[in-house]
Parts: sequence; structure tokens; C-alpha cells
Amino acid sequence: MKEMLARIALALALTAGAATGAAAQEPDLIFKKSTVWRALTPDDKLAVYGLDDPVVEGVACHYTTPERGGISGTLGMAEEVSDISLACRQVGPVKFKQKFGQGDVVFSERRSLIFKKMQIVRGCDVKRNTLVYMVYSDRVIEGSPKNSTSSVPLMPWGTEVPPKCAEWMNS
Repeated sequence: MKEMLARIALALALTAGAATGAAAQEPDLIFKKSTVWRALTPDDKLAVYGLDDPVVEGVACHYTTPERGGISGTLGMAEEVSDISLACRQVGPVKFKQKFGQGDVVFSERRSLIFKKMQIVRGCDVKRNTLVYMVYSDRVIEGSPKNSTSSVPLMPWGTEVPPKCAEWMNS
């Protein structure tokens, strides 16, 4: 029985991997904290991840997301809830690697086998020279209004003058 469950879990993981495609960057797991204890299966947890903006050097984001335990969570069949928090900060001198558009995807991850995905997107508040990041989840049929926003004002780092995000926007 255990061998059959292991094969099913492996097949589901491979299917989910094929469906999501190759990610530009995998987030770094910082830590997990159990929120619901389960006697015979893994606990529900909150997981904190960190990632660097792939287009804006010197900006990092951290997000916390719930992860379901239990049998369905272990097999990758549980639909994860949309409660995701986000915090982004300037962690060094800011350098843009390429131009970007309002709402460009920084990171995307599937939150269920087929129907739901989480996205972190970026924009530029031109007036305040601030990068604005938003995390949300969407579904094929109905979206989720749950979201979180974080702002990163572009500040001097040492003697370096910060770039203007407006100059790196696609027209």
C-alpha cells in the first residue's frame, strides 16, 4: 500500500512539474511553522520564502503562504488557500537589468493541480519613484480578491544615486 501511494505521489509531482513549466527562479525556503497538528499525517504549516527580483538587482521579497498537510496535502491534491502575505525591500544598490511593464510577473507558482496559481507582480509608481509589488492568486473560473502589496522606494545606497523606475518602463 505504501509503495502504491508513493508511486501516485511521484506521478502527481511529475504531472504538476510538467504543468508549471520551468521557473525562472526557485524561492528559498526560510522556515516553516506548524499551525494545525495532525496525528498521522503532516501538519498544516505556514512557510516563509525569499526571492530576488529577477529584473531589479538589489530588491528582495519575502512571502508567507499556508501549506496544507493531511493526506491530500501530502499527495499534492489539496487546493491551497489564497492567504499570502508579502514584504519587499531594497537590500543593495538598485540596478535594472532590462525594461519592464506595469504588472509584469516576478514569480508564479501553482497552488492546485490545475485551477489556481499564485503570482507576484511588479509595477512602478512614477510620481514617488517606488517599485510596487503585489501578490495574488487566481483561478481559471473565479479569481480571488485576497492580495497583499509591498512598496520599495528607490533610495540611495552608499554614494550611488538611485535610478528612476520610470526610465525602465516599457512605453
